[in-house]
Amino acid sequence: MVSLSAPVTLPSPAPAAPTVTAAVQRMRDGFDSGRSRPIAWRRDQLGALRRLLVENQGALQDALFSDLRKSPTESDLTEIGILVREIDHTLRHLGRWLRPRRVPVPLVLLPSTAQIVREPLGVVTVIAPWNYPVQLLLAPLIGAIAAGNTVVLKPSELAVATSTLIARLVPAYLDRDAVVVVEGGIPETTELLAQRVDHIFYTGNGVVARIVLQAAALNLTPVTLELGGKSPVWVDGTADLASVARRIAWGRFANAGQTCVAPDYVLTTPAVAARLEPLLVSAIAALYGADPQTSPDYGRIVNKRQFDRLAGMLDQGRLVTGGAVDAAGLYIAPTVLADVDVTSPVMTDEIFGPILPIVTVPGLADAIEFIGARDKPLALYAFTRSRAAVRALLTRTSSGAVGLGAPMSHLMVPGLPFGGVGASGMGSYHGERSVALFSHDKSVLRTPAHPDVLGLVAAPYARRRTRLVRRLVSTLRP
Repeated sequence: MVSLSAPVTLPSPAPAAPTVTAAVQRMRDGFDSGRSRPIAWRRDQLGALRRLLVENQGALQDALFSDLRKSPTESDLTEIGILVREIDHTLRHLGRWLRPRRVPVPLVLLPSTAQIVREPLGVVTVIAPWNYPVQLLLAPLIGAIAAGNTVVLKPSELAVATSTLIARLVPAYLDRDAVVVVEGGIPETTELLAQRVDHIFYTGNGVVARIVLQAAALNLTPVTLELGGKSPVWVDGTADLASVARRIAWGRFANAGQTCVAPDYVLTTPAVAARLEPLLVSAIAALYGADPQTSPDYGRIVNKRQFDRLAGMLDQGRLVTGGAVDAAGLYIAPTVLADVDVTSPVMTDEIFGPILPIVTVPGLADAIEFIGARDKPLALYAFTRSRAAVRALLTRTSSGAVGLGAPMSHLMVPGLPFGGVGASGMGSYHGERSVALFSHDKSVLRTPAHPDVLGLVAAPYARRRTRLVRRLVSTLRP
């Protein structure tokens, strides 16, 4: 948890926002000037971003509460604090990550030397979602700056308070010719996607991801997609079910379930489900009290559209606990459903809300088959003491990540790449992977003029040289 300090004095009024085209051009000019390439500049900007987070902790907490009724502690843990730790990790290792890497050269090219040099891509566009509007906007920024790029930030228009605050803070702390915020909705995002940039990083849903890919294709722009899907949880009878219930309840209902890597549904046997259901009821009460609506730690749904979608899922199974709603307050109680119809929306769509279905299967093999018949998830979780079960899940399923014994916690490890596979995303970031993502690994070969090693393999091919060439390439033979 980061310390609370007095916020910086912001410019008043805030600087006029540039048009989308002007913003991108300013970032292009900034990159072309070379200002973002020196490592000293990158470290300075990362330090400034850290100060932005720490010095404005209270203001960020207030904005997140306004947008999602997110508690200050949850904001510190899942938004502000995780970014500060990522910055510290990056600053600690950046020099090593950027160091050129030597690679061996074949005998025919000696005494040449070869190395891989990381160079920045150029202008990076980051398009963020509303559910973690600080973390998922600024985490890619950390990697993009560390790699030496200039960046266009597009916060979600659905997290209004956070977007407004970020738009004021960024120019007050960061280099205005290297990082710019573009606010707005669909028109601004559409215009932004039409610009020529060097990388687009999008976090959100698959529908918009397809639009992003189509727009990027026009300029052959590389894209990273951080999406979501239905992250399953396998629970068997070897696990400590009381502990399992507490951890699943925390992972599912944090941020009112509006988390891309939250446990989406539980797979278990009928016997284990019967034991797990009452334990989940107790775990929810321990987290949020007898009436979660009065808990300062329980969030709200982001808007009425999402509320209506989620409320329509509440009757798609047997109600174990929860089910209460308050449309005026955008409140949906932490809800557990059993005996769900696997063809209903609660099991075919990503839930992205505080509803946890329990699906029963005869055993692990059936669970693996159930998972494999669906899109590859962003994360897969398992609670088991069986090594054979773990081995089967690791080798017979595919997912962006696997969490054994805890949901969502892999996000807190900077050295672990975060990303999806298939429908849950493409590309990954965090730690060194972020620097690699926003860099081009340039191959550099240095061949001295003397001795003239290339003369041995160049025409005319005299008999002696022909024999030598044959010896040098003999390794190509089967």
